[in-house]
Amino acid sequence: MKSFLSHLRLLSFKIGLCQLAVTPDKERNILHARTAIEEAAEKGAKLVVLPEIWNGPYSNDSFPVYAEDIGAGFDKSPSTAMLSEAARLLKVTIIGGSIAERDGDKLYNTCCVFDTDGNLIAKHRKIHLFDIDIPGKISFKESKTLTAGESPTVVDTEVGRIGIGICYDIRFQELAILYAARGAHLICYPGAFNTTTGPLHWELLQRARATDNQLYVATCSPARDPGAGYQAWGHSTLVGPFGEVLATTEHEEAIIVAEIDYSQTELRRTNLPLEKQRRGDLYQLVDVHRLNSK
Repeated sequence: MKSFLSHLRLLSFKIGLCQLAVTPDKERNILHARTAIEEAAEKGAKLVVLPEIWNGPYSNDSFPVYAEDIGAGFDKSPSTAMLSEAARLLKVTIIGGSIAERDGDKLYNTCCVFDTDGNLIAKHRKIHLFDIDIPGKISFKESKTLTAGESPTVVDTEVGRIGIGICYDIRFQELAILYAARGAHLICYPGAFNTTTGPLHWELLQRARATDNQLYVATCSPARDPGAGYQAWGHSTLVGPFGEVLATTEHEEAIIVAEIDYSQTELRRTNLPLEKQRRGDLYQLVDVHRLNSK
């Protein structure tokens, strides 16, 4: 438990989840996200999270059109330039949801993390691409346009060590286990679950990842647009380390501000010491990146 708390500057703080309405107007979306970040900060949030694909529509046709070259600098990426400036001026840590990123001839679904000085301190490319085909319900293949990321992402911030996943990443418990093993206090999943799988799986998966790993899980979705081709489920949520839903919303646009208290994680891990009870002699997760770096 000492190692869990050793990375912390703040034991408790407020998190803001900005469930945004997204339109085809990119400039409007950027300004709207900026306003939402400011509102969350005004309400006391020290960490602000945006949704998956917040600067344009979620569609394979739109990804190439709205994509930005993040690596070329902020002048080539108006979305991340706004996030950097907002983080610096408001002195908040920002988990910048995700946007389509262009890197050479490849496109990625990418989440950028900014510290309170506006520095880009982490970039997570969605590892598991959303390819689904449920006849009569939903068919979508991100792999038609996007390339999968290759690296898990854990970043140290002023509000703790945070693991990053994007939407479909939440379905793969191995990633969450890896983040917990690397000392994450919180996992943030910007996501846009749909109205087919969302009612059954969205909250279930969040509570499972939090309960299994005894840490906080935060998700942030776009608001639902009845006129859009892809219908987001919404229901941005904060789940505590005992699997309890601490804050959530419906499918409309909303800003949730809720408290994270890491002492609760310490308490739960003391009461129920799962890490000490795991049978490493029978099973274990191999962290491939760490293995290859030795």
